[in-house]
Amino acid sequence: MDKRGKKGWLYLLPAGLFLACFMVYPLIDVFIYSFEEGYNFASQTFFGVGWYNYSYVLHDPYFLQAVKNTFILVIFTVPISTGLSLLISAGLNSIRKLRDLFQTIYFLPYVTNTLAVGLVFMILFQKTPYSDGLVNMLLNWLGMSSVDFIDGPYWAKMFVLCFYTVWVVMPFKILILTGALASVDETYYNAARVDGTPGWRMFTRITLPMISPSLFYLIITGFIGAFKSYSDAVALFGTDLNAAEMNTIVGYVYDMLYGNSGGYPSYASAAAILLFAIVLTITCINLLVSRKHVYY
Repeated sequence: MDKRGKKGWLYLLPAGLFLACFMVYPLIDVFIYSFEEGYNFASQTFFGVGWYNYSYVLHDPYFLQAVKNTFILVIFTVPISTGLSLLISAGLNSIRKLRDLFQTIYFLPYVTNTLAVGLVFMILFQKTPYSDGLVNMLLNWLGMSSVDFIDGPYWAKMFVLCFYTVWVVMPFKILILTGALASVDETYYNAARVDGTPGWRMFTRITLPMISPSLFYLIITGFIGAFKSYSDAVALFGTDLNAAEMNTIVGYVYDMLYGNSGGYPSYASAAAILLFAIVLTITCINLLVSRKHVYY
């Protein structure tokens, strides 16, 4: 190894040590915990090694409910938020005057506290003895009956959670896509206009391929973020998410560690490893798909 190579590894050493201490070691530790049956954190003892923790978690109705909620959240929020962000970014890119002002307005939800936004959504959607909420007032005005979106049926609560998640994640995606659209060379568009290419074809043949790396990045991070969702549900439905049937996989892990049913690090570790496997699988699938549809 030459002198420049050694210097490069030396520069990478602090980051490597940080990743090893705070990411690699905890992951290995959690993987080991997931196989230790009956692990007691206080005495650091366990009575066996095997697959029981995974079997328990996979048969736990609370975990299955959390998996269902998480997948619904992923399936709906990632494509909807990405698609809406792309449309809004394209609109912002076509506006010359006041574009910076609109970008700032759209970015405000991203810098607002998550719990504060959740409280606002709760006020808008929750049905109380004193008020049906603004959303129900609009539904009544349209001739529809009121719905309790916070303490009511499952589909209503899931709708609010998906709506809230889309609202929270869209500003960041708009910021990234607006920057990506602004970086597309106008020469391509000018050449297409000379050939008489319609606008929709320029969008699909020029714009989308040119911004595909940014879109792919947002899809990958969107999937990972949706699978790690927990604070969104807490902001809307409180900390007892199992009672509300709105828990997520991350929420299940937290409950197993610190919740009312907490004190079971082995079960929490098994659930965390299952979540890691799901996210890793979907990320690998996205990477394979990106080879054909992403242009660098």
